[in-house]
Amino acid sequence: MRNLFLYAFVAMATALGAFVTACRPNAGADVPDAVPSVYYWRTTLALDSTERAFLADHRVGKVYLRLFDVVAREGKCVPSATITFNDTLPDTMRVVPVVFLTEDCLRADIAGLAKHIVERAMKMCATHKLPGVKELQIDCDWTPTSRAAYYNLLRQVRSLLSAQGMRLSVTVRLHQLSQPEPPADYGVLMLYNTGDFRNRQSRNPIFATEDVEPYLPHLKAYPLPLCAAYPNFRWQRLFSGNDFKALLYSENLRDSTVYEPMGGDSLYRVVQGRTLHGVLRGAYDVHLSPGDEVLVSRAHPDEVLRLAHKIHQVRPSLHRQVIFYHLDNPSIENYKPDDYETLYRLYEVH
Repeated sequence: MRNLFLYAFVAMATALGAFVTACRPNAGADVPDAVPSVYYWRTTLALDSTERAFLADHRVGKVYLRLFDVVAREGKCVPSATITFNDTLPDTMRVVPVVFLTEDCLRADIAGLAKHIVERAMKMCATHKLPGVKELQIDCDWTPTSRAAYYNLLRQVRSLLSAQGMRLSVTVRLHQLSQPEPPADYGVLMLYNTGDFRNRQSRNPIFATEDVEPYLPHLKAYPLPLCAAYPNFRWQRLFSGNDFKALLYSENLRDSTVYEPMGGDSLYRVVQGRTLHGVLRGAYDVHLSPGDEVLVSRAHPDEVLRLAHKIHQVRPSLHRQVIFYHLDNPSIENYKPDDYETLYRLYEVH
């Protein structure tokens, strides 16, 4: 009788476990509307001919468009760096509006924040007639100490979106893979910014195999549906000795009145002081001093492709949708067209 009771208990537990597993998101689940995609992360929407050609040539069907940031000021969360619309996206695109939330906001007063975010984002989408909007994405580099507040905020955002028949997606950083999954419909695994850009000794803080591989054991069983975001951009990191000063954006390093190449195209020395205005989306000014050095870091396509194939063996469903960060002319030129196609079609060819 005791054995019979034990058998019945084990059978019930097994069935219950199977039911729970079937009802929760799983690592093989699809990302909705999976198509070749890009991020657009500039403060002004304006596409040139090269960018429009990229969208057409690679049959890009989805643009993750950053609308605004949310930052903490005097204990309150307020919008910042709102995008200006000087152009439109093709009507064939599906736009995913993205809101970037600083972690400091999660330590401020967030009462009503979910409603403010959803209402502001949806109003912008309607005002500018953004095509194919079916979801909202929240981007936040949260940590274990801010996780509870962040997840609570996401639940509120998701509830508000669900009432409108919309989904919620989130970004997932590598260090977050070991944490419980966020309450969202799916996540975008950020396979970039893998190192510390403030550390001059970092080989490549944009993307380095040795920085990504330690997180792969967590990837296979991560329960939230995921897609992959890969880098195609470059960074210009300004240092005074070993002290980090700033990330520069599209500075003309060939200007010989200001910069002197120090061998190759990865290191430049400042020869004449000047002040750069509006660095990092208009947040602050930076003064260049003679002797400062600029290190240029790039996402190297060969390394990205090698590691992508390895990641594919761990979690093939990750590549049902690939997103490149990000859409702008200088970044596009960092890869060859075939490199883009290989990553965009990685799932199809396996």
